[in-house]
Amino acid sequence: MTESNPYGLAALWAGSDLVAKLVLLMMVVMSAASWYVIVVKWLEQQRMLRQARAAEAFWQAASIAQGAEQLERGSPLRFIVQAGVEASGKHAGLLGRIDLHTWITMSIQRAIERVQGRLQNGLALLATVGSTAPFVGLFGTVWGIYHALTAIGVAGQASIDKVAGPVGEALIMTAIGLAVAVPAVLGYNWLVRRNKAVMDEVRGFAADLHAVLLAEPR
Repeated sequence: MTESNPYGLAALWAGSDLVAKLVLLMMVVMSAASWYVIVVKWLEQQRMLRQARAAEAFWQAASIAQGAEQLERGSPLRFIVQAGVEASGKHAGLLGRIDLHTWITMSIQRAIERVQGRLQNGLALLATVGSTAPFVGLFGTVWGIYHALTAIGVAGQASIDKVAGPVGEALIMTAIGLAVAVPAVLGYNWLVRRNKAVMDEVRGFAADLHAVLLAEPR
């Protein structure tokens, strides 16, 4: 029969107090949230890149309205087209005092910024986890070592077998903190680079749309 590891995670959980358990649970939640954001944002980026590649049908349409129907519903490209069309159709009243070129440019730019803002949702969480998880783990380590040394002081024994277990279990906290932080940091940098590629596609489409809108007869 295999004996359980007296210095493993199970022993750490069983021998820890409420504060240490809360720290462990916090790091588990941080890790789960980081991986959720990484997977969801990657899927979103893949979908937007696919929609950008499929936008060729838009340019083959007879009109902008027909071309917009060729774009997938919920697509950021369709959102930008609708923003540009609305801008060109609402150039009256006080807005009529603004040059049409400037007004359409402003409207399309605002739509691009909204798309970019949606892409960046969740990245702040990855940055926060990446910067704080090591310190959360370090706090767990310091707390664990403090209680281990207190227990040793009370017992009046400082032999290696008395020190190795409690201190080793406390140091696991630091390792867990790093294990949570490293994927968050790598995921953040990776998603930021992919966001740039997605926004390059979006801005290229928006620039072509801007020229088409200005070329339409009034």
